[in-house]
Amino acid sequence: MNVLEEIVESTRHEVEARRQAVPQSQLEQALAGRGEDRPFAEALARPGLSLIAEYKRRSPAAGALRPDAAVTEIVQAYERGGAAALSILTESRHFGGSLDDLREARAASTLPILRKDFTVDAYQLYESAAAGADAVLLIVAAVRPDELEWLHREAQSLDLDVLVEVHDEREL
Repeated sequence: MNVLEEIVESTRHEVEARRQAVPQSQLEQALAGRGEDRPFAEALARPGLSLIAEYKRRSPAAGALRPDAAVTEIVQAYERGGAAALSILTESRHFGGSLDDLREARAASTLPILRKDFTVDAYQLYESAAAGADAVLLIVAAVRPDELEWLHREAQSLDLDVLVEVHDEREL
């Protein structure tokens, strides 16, 4: 099993546990109070160079990245530096992220936010929207083609933009 397969498998288990703790219906209710729309794709389409600045607590390869830095401090620096959008890594087991990081970034910045995670279930889309994400990442290698299409449609139905990650020409 490669690293991506391991992360996807653990993500599926974690999503099921979160679904038991917080039913999807509760997330759907939270969407009623969703804040202002911050179109992610629009921010990237503006003239000039458009940077997506990423907040990541750690990586499997590099370990902890600036453990003393707060989400607010980093995302505000990115915004001052001219980033067009933010990417907040929320995968917990391998990257140390959380939806709380996304919520904190949302409160600290006016930029559109991508929830960067290993999205394998529509439940995660509802989590993303309820936490304040404006876009989600879908990784072609993480799901079957029919799942990718379904997740893409579900994300759009929740007014989430979608960034699709491919690793090679075959996936494209």
